[in-house]
Amino acid sequence: MNTPRPEYPRPHFDRSERWVNLNGEWEFARKADRFTETIVVPFPWEHPDSGVSAHWLPTAWYRRQLQRPEDWAGERTILHFGAVHHHATVWVNGDLAVEHDGGYLPFEADITDLLDATGSGELVVRVDAPTDKRFIPHGKQRSLPADDYDGCAFTPSSGIWQTVWLEPRPAAYISRLDLRPTDALDGIEVTLTGPSPVRIEIPGVAVQEYDDWPGTATVPIPQPRLWSVDDPHVYDVVVTAGEDTVRGYTGLRKVEWHGGTLAVNGVPTYVRGVLDQGFWPTGGHTAPSDEALRRDLELARAAGFNLVRKHIKLEDPRWLYWADRLGMLVWAEPPSTGRFTPEAVAAFEDVTAGMVARDGSHPSIVIWGGYNEEWGLDWDVPGDPAKQDAVRRAYRIIRDADPTRPVVDNSGWAHVETDLVDWHYYDENVGSWAAIVDRLINTADGRFPVRLGPEFVAEKAIAAPGFDGTDKVQLNGEYGGGSTSVERGWHLRWQTQELRRHPRNAGYIYTELYDIEHETVGVYTYDRRTKDLGGVVPSDVHAETVLIVDVTPDRPGRDLVVPTGRSIVVPVRVSHHGRDPLLGTLHWSLGDASGTAPVDAKPFAVTDAIELTLPATAGRLLLWATDAAGAVVARTAVDLAD
Repeated sequence: MNTPRPEYPRPHFDRSERWVNLNGEWEFARKADRFTETIVVPFPWEHPDSGVSAHWLPTAWYRRQLQRPEDWAGERTILHFGAVHHHATVWVNGDLAVEHDGGYLPFEADITDLLDATGSGELVVRVDAPTDKRFIPHGKQRSLPADDYDGCAFTPSSGIWQTVWLEPRPAAYISRLDLRPTDALDGIEVTLTGPSPVRIEIPGVAVQEYDDWPGTATVPIPQPRLWSVDDPHVYDVVVTAGEDTVRGYTGLRKVEWHGGTLAVNGVPTYVRGVLDQGFWPTGGHTAPSDEALRRDLELARAAGFNLVRKHIKLEDPRWLYWADRLGMLVWAEPPSTGRFTPEAVAAFEDVTAGMVARDGSHPSIVIWGGYNEEWGLDWDVPGDPAKQDAVRRAYRIIRDADPTRPVVDNSGWAHVETDLVDWHYYDENVGSWAAIVDRLINTADGRFPVRLGPEFVAEKAIAAPGFDGTDKVQLNGEYGGGSTSVERGWHLRWQTQELRRHPRNAGYIYTELYDIEHETVGVYTYDRRTKDLGGVVPSDVHAETVLIVDVTPDRPGRDLVVPTGRSIVVPVRVSHHGRDPLLGTLHWSLGDASGTAPVDAKPFAVTDAIELTLPATAGRLLLWATDAAGAVVARTAVDLAD
């Protein structure tokens, strides 16, 4: 068979000139020493791509033969695992090589001395994947017994789920490489742990050499080219320390958050985000290909989004690589636990710290997340100081490791110490949706209802006791509504325009990019096909410029009832988040009638209402705006019924 996932798995810490991919068919046993099956690595054993499809299997064994390339003799041979859920024990030729606990972070073992004289060996991996996942970081993987959020959890992804590989390195080697832009965006700050001397090269730009490495150095870049959504330029960095060489890359960009605004490179940036949970129909947590990782980002861009919130999962580093290369902003957050115990909190804090250490060089990441909706905190942050302390510690773990990006401490509810104040609100009544959104954004009243079960609605609050978010950047962290695709499209249009109505709101995260198993709330289907959203085009809803229609709609297909025989007035506002003013024209068409009105929209603002007088005619009212050159920059529609 062809090697699955053949691409080098760690583009931000690259030794790809010499490596051996160990993906492919391995022997597989559900009980020790009973290797009667094969499994395709790196696909989780629950999912079809693995060839096994074993459910609720708490322990399994993997086995295969290793052979070190002949030209690696005299160097150290390192065995790497991208991620294994959850506890891995690794032997080579019967000797213990490494144990690792935690299902989302990479680990390695120097196996040089465990191979035989010919450089070969038998590799055996035992994986323990508890069915009861409530006390370990596991995100949206279903647990047995169930998490409190079981209704939105999915088939687990157990075992080896990222690439396994070998690579050589010298005895003295680079163990850490962090790349960050300077504050002035005129160079790259390089931090590495390794031997001296050190040579740093930015190909075609600069070279610096050090006989005695100071630990951190700055490489100036003349005429710097910044990284942005529109121009995602990255600089490759080649570092040689002693006899070891590693390649990395980063981009020059700065994130700022103040005055109610999130800015990238000094430009106010309205977050048009989407939730992405990182599941695939036949591979669970593991994408079928590198192209599939790239395609998800392209689909998000095609739907009008400029940011992806990767939801409670540390994604394959190749996905972040493509976000960097394609210019997609990322909100990154660690996988959640399900219960509040000292051990669960410690495990969550370990993976949180590991997230920043692994992914901090990626320019696409502009927001770090900690907890989500008090998951792993028994949904009781406001009433328990110990849980407030846990939220505060998670925030500070991230903030201390990386002060250059804003941190969300507890996304959605009960903020304790945070840089961004976000709130999750779901409501399928358009009237109450608009009213509560207005109140949350524009008043100090941060209470809102949350449906936690079919018959259970709890009142949640944005702030935990003692927290004041008045001067913080505020945005919506999750929203969406509707049971059918047509209803989803209808709510997408009307709910999003309400979020765009309020200048104080810094953006939103729509739930979600694609369906997953029983959760059919995506813009796309689970296999990433487009949906019929009742004529709603997501890229129009999430455009840089949108039209806000000042009516309270009734239901899909019947937005507004028109009186018989009389004209009607429909107020329309323009929400414009371009860098330059929009001087253009608003157009409308209804049946045989049509008309225009001038548009004068300031950047990052909402215009006053433009009142359109229309005939009292049933049908679909089409509205669109053009710029001075006649290009269409915004579209929407209203269904009129008699």
